Amino acid sequence: MPDEVRTAAVRAVIIAAITLIQATIAFLSTLAGSWLAFPMVLSSVASTVVATWGVLDVWVTRQMWNQRGGVVSVPSSTARQLRRERRRARRAARSAARSADRGGARIRRGARTRGGAGAPETSAPEAGAHEAGGQEAGTGAATPRRAPASV
Repeated sequence: MPDEVRTAAVRAVIIAAITLIQATIAFLSTLAGSWLAFPMVLSSVASTVVATWGVLDVWVTRQMWNQRGGVVSVPSSTARQLRRERRRARRAARSAARSADRGGARIRRGARTRGGAGAPETSAPEAGAHEAGGQEAGTGAATPRRAPASV
């Protein structure tokens, strides 16, 4: 039960209890013929009106809470549709976050090379130049050595 409804219910119960106590005192005072009987009857009537107001306050507060909080059990409820849209938006955000998290951790199929894990592909003339002491044929210029693919 929401806080506002609970507060209204507690207030209504306290008022009803006081009304019952006043009605009991009025009844017993009337039986005893006490001077207190007439004022207690008047206050009991007033307390009955206030107790009725307290119960109506609980009912109105509960209805208001249901309308604001979206707990309406009519199938075509606007509140239900709003909840559904919020739920869809949260799911879409979660799936986007999940796909973004997975994006960096997965190895894509198109990114693989034939030379092994991350090794650059080499052509036949380059391979021959590496094996011939690191120089290209006929130029005399040294080419930079590459790390082996197994490292």
